[in-house]
Amino acid sequence: MKLYYTPGACSLADHIALTESGLSFEADKVDLKDKTTENGGDYAAINPKGYVPALGLDDGGVLTENVAILTYISDRSGRLMPGGDLGRYRLLEALAYISTELHKGFAPFFKPGSSDEDKAAARKTLGNRFALFEEQIDGQEFILGPEMSVADCYLFVMLFWAKGKVDLDLPPNLTSYFDRLSKREGVRKALSEEGLD
Repeated sequence: MKLYYTPGACSLADHIALTESGLSFEADKVDLKDKTTENGGDYAAINPKGYVPALGLDDGGVLTENVAILTYISDRSGRLMPGGDLGRYRLLEALAYISTELHKGFAPFFKPGSSDEDKAAARKTLGNRFALFEEQIDGQEFILGPEMSVADCYLFVMLFWAKGKVDLDLPPNLTSYFDRLSKREGVRKALSEEGLD
């Protein structure tokens, strides 16, 4: 497998998940402005959507979108998936919420021309949406229980952005959770490989 990523982008979630999963993979950095890969490839031919992540599969296919890639990593590795009858569905529920309610909520901070008012409104909305996980993480190690899941990989990146790009004050449970994840070997390795340590 080959992960196409841009340092610090949402593809960091997939990088962390692949590292934590133990699956064998290569990583190829993408310049999103030029649409080229570090190895000189035409990224637009790999992923016509033009953004990261993309996961090149061993059969030559390409998978895109975090929810799909993270679920694929969990399925292929047999790890990073919560147990129980509803485990898979709770994972998909968390991934969908992170993707649609948190990830998209950062748009004003990345979109040129966003007004201060747009950013203030987004900061307030993000704070409200992070509050759900503040309650959910109370008293447990990870957001879906005692074991790490790919949803934790994605939430970590959203918190990474909240702290580093938006300077959003995080509530205490999420701050402790972020600090715990930051110390994990797989997280540290992915951050280092992207030059973010």
